[in-house]
Amino acid sequence: QVQLVESGGGLVQPGGSLRLSCVGVGMIFTNNVMSWYRQAPGKQRELVATIPPGGNTIYADSVKGRFTMSSDSARSTVYLQMSNLEPGDTAVYYCNARGRIPPVSTYWGLGIEVTVSS
Repeated sequence: QVQLVESGGGLVQPGGSLRLSCVGVGMIFTNNVMSWYRQAPGKQRELVATIPPGGNTIYADSVKGRFTMSSDSARSTVYLQMSNLEPGDTAVYYCNARGRIPPVSTYWGLGIEVTVSS
């Protein structure tokens, strides 16, 4: 069974840093487009970062310059390095995998909380 397992969340103060990890289990990692989403309380889910096939990482405007997404295919893991965190970054962060080979399937992690507060 395909699973996306997130880790690395927690409580940090504004200006702090946090690194999220997402391990893909039971899947061919390189056959998927990997992304990070987040959903803040009372808000809709939004795309944070994604790595398109053959392209550069795309970031939401709100996190550009502060977040960095990276991928380690050998470890079937993607990361989200978050720096200079702001209270507005408080949300549940979700790892997402979307298949590149039809039939396309989409998988979600369970989500991990990130709270930015003094």
